[in-house]
Formats: sequence, structure tokens, C-alpha cells
Amino acid sequence: MGAGRVTGIGGFFLRAQDPGALAAWYRENLGIVATKSGEPDPDGNWSWAQEAGDTAFAMFAKDSDYFPADRQFMLNLRVEDLDALLDRLEAAGAVVSHREAMEGVGSFARIHDPEGNPLELWEPPAED
Repeated sequence: MGAGRVTGIGGFFLRAQDPGALAAWYRENLGIVATKSGEPDPDGNWSWAQEAGDTAFAMFAKDSDYFPADRQFMLNLRVEDLDALLDRLEAAGAVVSHREAMEGVGSFARIHDPEGNPLELWEPPAED
């Protein structure tokens, strides 16, 4: 493509009823450096340095039932040890609404954050 190209996602921003509480939920349950707009996290961090890996950027039909129709987006997070993460999330009160494995693609599970935003957790297939 040459000069003037996008190299990755630089941020993800959500509107929230309680930005501080929602940021804390993401930090405590998913280990993400999540902040309330204009403030660092409690450790002074402003951003999350995630591991490099594939990112799907896909458009769905307006009437798709892949995620709730009242939501414009669904965040998909790459994870390690999906089962252990789901055990921890369920112990914290999260409900797993969908689970599947796709040959050659990996394992998926769907939850919602405390404000109803859909999250898909994706564990890519193990490298041979």
C-alpha cells in the first residue's frame, strides 16, 4: 500500500453510565489497562500494550444475529486459556451466552460487560 497507511488499532472508546466503574471491571476481570477518559489507571498507565497478533475487522449486515441488534459493535479479545478465563469471569458473575470452536480458527465465548456491551473472547488455535 505504501506511505500513509494504518498500522493497527490505537484505541477503543466506549460511552458508559459509570466510566470509572466500567474501566475497573475491565481491569479487574480481563487484565486490560482500561481508563476513565482523561485519567490514567490506578497504576499511572494510560494505555494497554497488548501482544501482537491477528485482528479481525469485519462488517456485519444490519440484521445479523451474531451479536445483539441493539448494539453497533462487538469487541473481540484474543485470549490465552479461555477455560481458565471463563471460570474466573463466571465466578465474578459474568454469564457465558455462547460458546463454540471452529476448526483452524479457534475457540470462542461470548459474555457482556456490566453495561451490556457484548464481548467475544477468542482463543486462537494452538500453533503446531
